[in-house]
Amino acid sequence: MDRVLQLLIEGEYLSTEQMGQVLGMSTEQIVAELKRLKDEDILLGWIPVLHPEHVDEEAVRAVIEVKISPEREGGFDRIAERISKFDRVESCYLMSGAYDLLVIMRAQNLKRVASFVFEKLAPIEGVTSTATHFMLKAYKEQGHLLEHAAAEAAKPAVSP
Repeated sequence: MDRVLQLLIEGEYLSTEQMGQVLGMSTEQIVAELKRLKDEDILLGWIPVLHPEHVDEEAVRAVIEVKISPEREGGFDRIAERISKFDRVESCYLMSGAYDLLVIMRAQNLKRVASFVFEKLAPIEGVTSTATHFMLKAYKEQGHLLEHAAAEAAKPAVSP
């Protein structure tokens, strides 16, 4: 794997100067490599990892299982791309198993999620069914343990 990309994946955000120091490369080399990674659609952007309970306590995250009938010529791709274009959709994945697409979304409340499902998602031609699950509590976010999970792990086990 590319050394700059590996550093980005494994580490915290570093300036180009700091990356150069760690990798023994010049700042210009790092800038050029970042440009190449972006130009080749390998590096799509930067996202911070936020604790979901501290960002917006009222926000609701939902996981939606979507069954679809694949289109002739387009398969699953056209429907998945259409669903992915909705602003509320954070992620959309083609899956194996009992359903075809896994959609992860965020909204201000349960009513907004329900409204999205029955007004926007379910009416799409080719969508045959949906099942919505609400995330109640996060223990790990994008590889980072959240503090309440770590605090629970630090407590001694109680035996009966």
